[in-house]
Amino acid sequence: MITLHHVAQSRSFRTLWLLHEIGATFTLVPHRFDKSLRGPAFLALSPAGRVPALEIDGCTLFESGAIAEYLCETRAPHLSRPIGNPERAAYLEWLHFGETIGQHLANLTQQHIVLREDHMRSPTVMRLEAARLAVCMDAVAAKAGDGYLLPEGFSAADIQCGFGVMLGQRFAPLSNAARAYLTRLEQRPGFAQAMAQDGAASIYHQPFYPLPNV
Repeated sequence: MITLHHVAQSRSFRTLWLLHEIGATFTLVPHRFDKSLRGPAFLALSPAGRVPALEIDGCTLFESGAIAEYLCETRAPHLSRPIGNPERAAYLEWLHFGETIGQHLANLTQQHIVLREDHMRSPTVMRLEAARLAVCMDAVAAKAGDGYLLPEGFSAADIQCGFGVMLGQRFAPLSNAARAYLTRLEQRPGFAQAMAQDGAASIYHQPFYPLPNV
């Protein structure tokens, strides 16, 4: 039995999407970013009080990159590149590059949304992070070209980075190449199924968060 603890629009979407790509049977437990994630029951699943938390095979995993590797190794080897595969190094590189993108997204989310008062925000940080995010998204699009991140085809690396591009468009305009890459991902049935199950917006309520005019 697989149980995914999930918050709409958060990084746990990557696990939700991967589960649908695999065709796994699972239970989805929705949460919100509130005090319940800091309660003893949830902290027993995820010590930092964050999502995703995936209950699977008698244990709980709470780091999305590790979750992706474990799910692929145990249930969907075609979505990874095993040891000995010539694409193994590139697969690991881009799988974890999703966290590089995620760090810029987290900083921008904090600046635009979490810090509610203007005097708390830093226009300099917002501009720097938006520029760094754009560089990352362009790097993903350049690597993918007219297909996916790896020559052999779609993999969990596309999920990890593709989520970053999907969310990143709220903070930085997408290049034509990045838009084309995202469109290819959005056309996948697994992506559509995950979007349908994601839930109501809980973090981002604007399609785009512009930089301050200062």
